[in-house]
Amino acid sequence: MTRNALDHLFTPADDEAPQRVARLRELGLGQRPEPELDEFARTMAIAAGTPLAMVNFIGHERQYFAGLHAPALVPGGPGAVAGPDDPARFMSKDQGWCPHVVARRLPMVLGDVCAYPRFAGNPVVDQFGIRAYMGAPLIDLTGTVLGTVCVVDVEQRPWGRNGLAFIKDQASRVIEVINQRKS
Repeated sequence: MTRNALDHLFTPADDEAPQRVARLRELGLGQRPEPELDEFARTMAIAAGTPLAMVNFIGHERQYFAGLHAPALVPGGPGAVAGPDDPARFMSKDQGWCPHVVARRLPMVLGDVCAYPRFAGNPVVDQFGIRAYMGAPLIDLTGTVLGTVCVVDVEQRPWGRNGLAFIKDQASRVIEVINQRKS
């Protein structure tokens, strides 16, 4: 749990981390890129019209983007795919908004992250210029929140209810794939 100088909670407490990490290990997720999830992230970014999209699994201390579409962050240009140890695949757990989605177990749609004092001070706002975020939890058949699907943009977006429906649908699609793994 991290707080900023104004005492805003950056990262919520994560009491489910041990259960989630064990389940991710059991499923073989969260430690390497998944080509199927990379393709899903690419398709999701195109559908949302955003430059970035991720399928994110959250461990004890970090987030791992097993599905990643981030052409501006990956060396080699638009067609390049980030390798397993590429820094674009990792993010500290106290950055971004996905840890909040996981803790709440609910989707979050922020058309302008700077409009929310709790989220405006997040390090990725300044580091990457993120201005809009949509994410939904990936809750598997055991009821474990494994991570999120999310799209982000460097411009404000009026996503509203359509955005909420979109990101929930994307999470459902990914969880179908995950639930087909050993249970």
